[in-house]
Amino acid sequence: MSQAISSPGSGAGSGPLTGRSIVVTRPTEQAASLCRAIREAGGEVVLFPVIAIGPAPDDGALRAIAQRLDDFDLAFFVSPNAVHHALDSLLPRRPWPAHLRVATVGKGSERELAHYGFTDVIAPQTGFDSEAVIALPEFAAGAVAGRRVVIFRGDGGRDLLADTLRQRGAEVEFVTCYRRSRPESDPAPLLARATQKRLDALLLTSSEGVDNLAAMVGAAGMEVLKAVPVFAPHLRIASRARDAGFHAVIETGAGDEGMLRALMSHFG
Repeated sequence: MSQAISSPGSGAGSGPLTGRSIVVTRPTEQAASLCRAIREAGGEVVLFPVIAIGPAPDDGALRAIAQRLDDFDLAFFVSPNAVHHALDSLLPRRPWPAHLRVATVGKGSERELAHYGFTDVIAPQTGFDSEAVIALPEFAAGAVAGRRVVIFRGDGGRDLLADTLRQRGAEVEFVTCYRRSRPESDPAPLLARATQKRLDALLLTSSEGVDNLAAMVGAAGMEVLKAVPVFAPHLRIASRARDAGFHAVIETGAGDEGMLRALMSHFG
């Protein structure tokens, strides 16, 4: 079993988060930028991923969609993981069709798409969820009726975007390009720190992550953790954290920037 990894801030003694130990629960593949920002603000990062990311068990769907990309008008990537796993499979097989527009949600996904050369990306600039996407003019009924849309995602997830697009007259297909699972990590070091009052904040960035954390630490562990302030970048995640039993839940702005601002405001 893996354990939580702790690393002090590079600006120890000089930043607004100096002396604060902050748990980052993002998947390892998506945690680097947030961990770096916390360390630069003087904080200590305790990395305890509550979601593990891996390739889809069968890449048959990706291989099949590579042959049909020209049939679609819009490709939507739900996350940085979707970008990475889909494009690493598709681009070695064929060039991206010039007419196929690309859309996503979240600054992390936009940055990941930029790494693959996509710059003309449809994405909301405020609000970083499905509701913000379907409010974009490019997703209005007049824009998508009769269009074919492919959504690259992990195994499962919300269907609001697809359901709304279908109601507006679009044809939608899902392609599963990665899988999420609950890590088999040892929570004992994390709980020991909480018992010793050596955790100042817990960052939870998905509703699934809240559920996984509760399962990983168990009921006794939740009794230990529930006094640690939770920072969550969406109302839906914050509500799930309260339902899980956390006493203090702070809803933050979206992305790394929103969470970092909330942390510095809370501890400043």
